[in-house]
Amino acid sequence: MEPKPATWRGPDKRDLVLNMIEMNRVIDQVVREKGIEREVLIDALEQAMVTAARKKMGNRNLEAHFDEETGNINIYEYMTVVEEVEDSYTEISIEEARESLDPACEVGDELGVTVDAGDWSRITAQVARQVIIQKVREAERELIYTEFIDRKGEIINGTVQRMEKGDIIVNLGRTDAALPYAEQIRSENYRQGDRIRALLFKVQKESRGPQLLLSRTHPDFVKKLFDIEVPEIREGVIEIKGCAREPGERAKIAVVSHDKDVDPVGACVGMRGSRVRGVVQELRGERIDIVVWDEDPAQYGANALQPAQIARVLIDEEETAMTVIVAEDQLSLAIGRRGQNVKLAARLMGWKLDIISEEESKKREDQKHKMLQLTGMDPFKVAHLARIDVHGLGELSTASPELIAEVLEITADEVDALKKEATEAYEAEIIAATGGEGEEEAEAEAEAQAAQEEGAEGDDSSQTPEEVAVEAAQEVEEVDADDAAKEADAVEEVDVDDAAKEADAVEEADAVETDNEKVAQAEEVEGGEGEDTEE
Repeated sequence: MEPKPATWRGPDKRDLVLNMIEMNRVIDQVVREKGIEREVLIDALEQAMVTAARKKMGNRNLEAHFDEETGNINIYEYMTVVEEVEDSYTEISIEEARESLDPACEVGDELGVTVDAGDWSRITAQVARQVIIQKVREAERELIYTEFIDRKGEIINGTVQRMEKGDIIVNLGRTDAALPYAEQIRSENYRQGDRIRALLFKVQKESRGPQLLLSRTHPDFVKKLFDIEVPEIREGVIEIKGCAREPGERAKIAVVSHDKDVDPVGACVGMRGSRVRGVVQELRGERIDIVVWDEDPAQYGANALQPAQIARVLIDEEETAMTVIVAEDQLSLAIGRRGQNVKLAARLMGWKLDIISEEESKKREDQKHKMLQLTGMDPFKVAHLARIDVHGLGELSTASPELIAEVLEITADEVDALKKEATEAYEAEIIAATGGEGEEEAEAEAEAQAAQEEGAEGDDSSQTPEEVAVEAAQEVEEVDADDAAKEADAVEEVDVDDAAKEADAVEEADAVETDNEKVAQAEEVEGGEGEDTEE
């Protein structure tokens, strides 16, 4: 005996989650509270009902349609009209279709059969409810994404809600945003409930909802703050051409005026610094340099390096590189503390900046002339070498052969010859600069090189070139030691002779004094004898 098919007990209407009679009122309430469009919510309800129906009936060709007048959602199962039925779930015979559905139907037509939803279980209704909730959430997320994607690049005000692994979660009202640790200024500290302003710099879709990322270190944050404080920027009279920051320490912005009667720097600073002070207070004391943008790269570079005074500028437009020459007393000011000033100026311009003094410039010019005297060199090749920081004979002699070959586009043999010639010229330059003090060492090295080339013929010790060089240096030291000993002996002999002469002089003086004493005594004796004779 075949088992009876399972029967479904229709639940009480009070137990159903979806009350079709009040559906219009529910839809209107959700539209008002959530701000979702009515069409979006109705589409979500229809899809939810189809999903719930398929949970019970299987994967059939079902559709749902919302009736605006009654507030009901009707489920229809579409079946194809055929001559002979092979699948009773998707096909219906033409006789049955004409009898119960449409008398005018033909083979191949699709007819919708109304599905009785009153026979569904509570589980099916709960599934429909969950799908509706999910669709409502997706609609809310899409609405939030649409709202904030248009505000990307603006300054957002919010309240610190909590901390998560170094990130700050900011409550924006309808949703939350994250201020990552990398986008925070290190000198700033926030607590729960603090008000915070930051730049909305990224809006991205994720499965759990739109992800809003904030930043207080982005250069555009400074631009937007000036846009709020300076009306001329909002009106387009003044334009911010660029901004570079060391967050929490220093920033540089370049401005230009489209009205010749308006001073761009003065407008940004404001009366007694009132405008720029508002920006500095928001950035917790970050120093801001406002410079004038210029079409001429040389003038723009001089402005960007303020407050340092620039002597002159050498420009390589092909490599967007600039060599800035300053006086000795302006060098440290142009570079700045820990190189901060030149780094910010380079970022602001988008150029590579090289700061040198007047003395260093003269040395480079002298080295450039010496490099031009090398075989095969010309001003273009010297300029190409300068791009890889090779400015003299010494740097050329120690530079990478592969790099030189790539820059100058010459062969390896030509590179070896060029480096050898540069090394010889550099050694001659050192000897000339030291006044010949290094000639003996150079000769010793030459002897070692000669010994290496000739070989150690007849030498049982088979010395290496390094040992030969050391021995030659020791011979030079021995010669110096012998000379020093001879000089010491000569000095000692002079000292001895002088001491002997002094001793002889003292002895003669003592002898003279002794003779004088003897003469005096003799005279006293003679005088005594004369007195006795007279008596």
